[in-house]
Amino acid sequence: MSKREMLPYQITLDVRDTCFCLHVQRAARAVARRYDEALRPVGLTNGQFSLLMSLNRPEPATIGMVSKLLAMDRTTLTAALKPLERRGLLKVTVDRADRRGRQMTLTPAGRAVLAAALPIWLRMQEATERRVAGSGADRLRADLRALS
Repeated sequence: MSKREMLPYQITLDVRDTCFCLHVQRAARAVARRYDEALRPVGLTNGQFSLLMSLNRPEPATIGMVSKLLAMDRTTLTAALKPLERRGLLKVTVDRADRRGRQMTLTPAGRAVLAAALPIWLRMQEATERRVAGSGADRLRADLRALS
């Protein structure tokens, strides 16, 4: 194809209208913005809420456990932990069983922020569910899990 040749514009429209990746990314960005705005009063983003929620467990979580759950690479997760650790919302310690590993736990302050954020998250869940009610929210969740 020469520099002067272009793909027909109809192909651009077809990709725009059918690309799974594009539509999932657009939806993810829009939903994330809504949750971010809602969670702003408690000083969290949607990603920070999910990270803190992943630590709400009876035993400390490892980096590997959380990175798998959140579908994040370890480096990105480690970077995301730092501001929450600086705020005193979580604590990262050396894994006693494997000194190379790290374990994470919520602090009392982290539990308090998470408890304050939960009613906000519940309202956002209800609002989001209403937006997809006609198409079946449970089906959408199942389809998104299949893609991830």
